[in-house]
Amino acid sequence: MPRPPAARDKLLAAFEQLVLAEGERAATLDAVAGAAGVSKGGLLYHFPHRRALVDATLQRLEELLQLDLEAMAAAPEGAARYFLVTSLFEDSQLDRALIVASRLAQSGDENARASLQRLGEAWYALILADVGDPVVATAVQQMGDGLYHNASIGLLPDGSAQRHTILENLLAVVDRLSPRS
Repeated sequence: MPRPPAARDKLLAAFEQLVLAEGERAATLDAVAGAAGVSKGGLLYHFPHRRALVDATLQRLEELLQLDLEAMAAAPEGAARYFLVTSLFEDSQLDRALIVASRLAQSGDENARASLQRLGEAWYALILADVGDPVVATAVQQMGDGLYHNASIGLLPDGSAQRHTILENLLAVVDRLSPRS
C-alpha cells in the first residue's frame, strides 16, 4: 500500500488546487490547511507564512522546468519541435504549476513573474540553439505559447484529430522557417 503523502506535499498540493479552482486570493493559510486536512499549526510548521508557501510552489515549478529542459535538450526531433508538441495543455504537473505561477504573477507576485521569465528564457535558449536564428526561435516560442494558452482555456477543438492537424501544420511552418531545414 503506498505511503500517504507527507504533510508538506499535501499542503503544496492543496495550495495549488485552491489557486487553480478558486483563484489566488482564495488560497489563504486557513483554506490551505483545511483543504490539506492539516491543522493551521501543522501548516505553519512547514510554512511559517504565505510567502514561504508561494516560494515552495515556485521552487517546485523550477524543479519541473529542469526536468522539461533536460527532456527538451535530449529530444531527437529537436528542441523547437519538442516545444510545440508539448505545448498542448495536458493537465500535467508542469501544466498545473505553470498556471499557478501565471495566476500568482497576474496578481502582482514578482517572484512568480521572475520564475516565468526565467522559464521562458531557458526554453528560448534551447529553441535558439536548435534553429540557429533568433527570429525563428521567437516565432516558435510565440506559436507554442499561443497553442498552450488556447489549449489551457479550452479554445482548441476537442477532437484529437483536429488538434493533431493544428499541431502538424505548426510543425510544418517551423520546418519551413528553420534555416537548418
